[in-house]
Amino acid sequence: MPISIICSMPLPFEERAAESPAKGRDLERERRRRQRQQQQRGGDGRFEREVNSPPAPSAPPAATSGGGGGRSLSDFAGGSTLHGLSHVFVSGERRGPTARRTLWALAVLASIALLLLQCVDRVAYYLQYPRITSLDETSNPNVIFPAVTICNFNTLRRSALTYNDLFWTAELLGLPEGVIEAEVAGADQDGQRPSLGASLGLPGVSTADARRPGPGRTFNMLELYARAGHRMEDMLLQCRYRSAECKEGDFVTVYTRYGKCYTFNSGKGGRPLLTTVKGGMGNGLEIMLDIQQEEYLPVWGENDETSFEAGIKVQIHSQDEPPLIDQLGFGVSPGFQTFVSCQEQRLIYLPPPWGDCKSTPISSDFFETYSITACRIDCETRYLVENCNCRMVHMPGDAPYCTPEQYTECARPVLDVLVKRDNDFCLCETPCNMTRYGKELSMVKIPSKASAKYLAKKYNKTEAYIAENVLVLDIFFEALNYETIEQKKAYEVAGLLGDIGGQMGLFIGASILTILEIFDYVYELIRDKILFYFRAKKKQKTESKDTSLPMTGPCEALRGHSESAGYAASMLPPPHHHHQHHALHHHAGGRPGYEDFTC
Repeated sequence: MPISIICSMPLPFEERAAESPAKGRDLERERRRRQRQQQQRGGDGRFEREVNSPPAPSAPPAATSGGGGGRSLSDFAGGSTLHGLSHVFVSGERRGPTARRTLWALAVLASIALLLLQCVDRVAYYLQYPRITSLDETSNPNVIFPAVTICNFNTLRRSALTYNDLFWTAELLGLPEGVIEAEVAGADQDGQRPSLGASLGLPGVSTADARRPGPGRTFNMLELYARAGHRMEDMLLQCRYRSAECKEGDFVTVYTRYGKCYTFNSGKGGRPLLTTVKGGMGNGLEIMLDIQQEEYLPVWGENDETSFEAGIKVQIHSQDEPPLIDQLGFGVSPGFQTFVSCQEQRLIYLPPPWGDCKSTPISSDFFETYSITACRIDCETRYLVENCNCRMVHMPGDAPYCTPEQYTECARPVLDVLVKRDNDFCLCETPCNMTRYGKELSMVKIPSKASAKYLAKKYNKTEAYIAENVLVLDIFFEALNYETIEQKKAYEVAGLLGDIGGQMGLFIGASILTILEIFDYVYELIRDKILFYFRAKKKQKTESKDTSLPMTGPCEALRGHSESAGYAASMLPPPHHHHQHHALHHHAGGRPGYEDFTC
């Protein structure tokens, strides 16, 4: 098949390349780049026409905030739900600053400033963790009666003390120094010491069997308090609960700083907790007690255990809380009937950072339920055992009881030091849930003149004895309800978000979705900048690689191939046969069997 080869000499590309070597190299690189793009798009090989043709005019690039394309700031402002932003960043012909745009910009900035000011104020208020206290009363048809602990102000009965007790507890009781030693040294041959009881004011002390304690002999303080403390069967004259008679067996023995005490309705030993279904007098506990002032020890001197009072100490507490009667009890005097109106109060505190209550379980070997009283007793016990290797009678645990000598020389000084540095060693936080009983006290004098003789005859006592030793205690609920005092969070996260959202809507008309729009636009800007950076870097590497390739035109390669194949130079028509070029070209294009090959 005949082949018609028609070339235009010189090529326009070669003319431009011949103007200057540098420009020729640039054009050659551009030609090669376009050739590769054409091949990737599946072009038809006519790349030279694209190289020689002038570049088509391109649309002006959209104004962006950075290289790499993407939405412009004006486009974002026009579609944003942030009020006023579209009036500041205007797209179109009028992009220059105007008075209208300036006023809008000031308004937007002022609104944002006020919004930030309000947000900072709300966040600062939230970080203060404010709280409020609510008070609510709830009726309860069946209220559990509290535990009532009773202690006599006098620790030991003088009639129950022996000479051996006085010998060991002389310093503890404040006896004058040398009295016991003098009595022992001046003992009669028959062992009688008739002057001892009279000199000490203890007529009940018998010296017939007194002996000097042998070396190494121990003394048990628990046995002393159990034996010489006041007995409930001796003190209790009358007891009624909800108009039903109660006995000394309804009281459980407990030891405190006052020695041997008694608790009513403790719930211990399998005893059921007593309840009440009515409020007012006659629906609680009513007891008549004889404080036995004739059994009070004489005051020989002053120490921490010396008591100048006559009467009983009472503490009303829950069954889960041990008594701390020496610090939390109230006194009841003989010769009076004392009325105690109670109100159950359930307190609910907040843990940190809103409050300071203890929300974690108690880590104690002695108590199951955490309370301030349990914490203090636990702390005092551990501190005393660590420093004195013993514990007092009222303290829990299995450490040995302190002897009278340890009481005076170690236990008392150590506890005094503990009181001074209480916050350093015994940090007892308020429990988050606790029950306490509010009290209102009133009293009247007993006996009246009309009843004095009757009571003296009934209990086989004198009227003066009744007036000096007998008291009546009446404890009852004012009403069958309980108060709930609860701390609540005054400002929570929901309130903070609501306030911030309201301020955003008021000042800039925005919501959480508007914030997401801003984040999305910032993400687009960052992404476009990163992509633009890597594309520019890749293009720079490609252009540097093209400069290392040899500059050879397609027609030059074809010419070299033709010469090497033996084609005569006369096969190419001379320049003055230009018309033949057109004729052959059209003829070849019009007749079948010919192919055009155009360089």
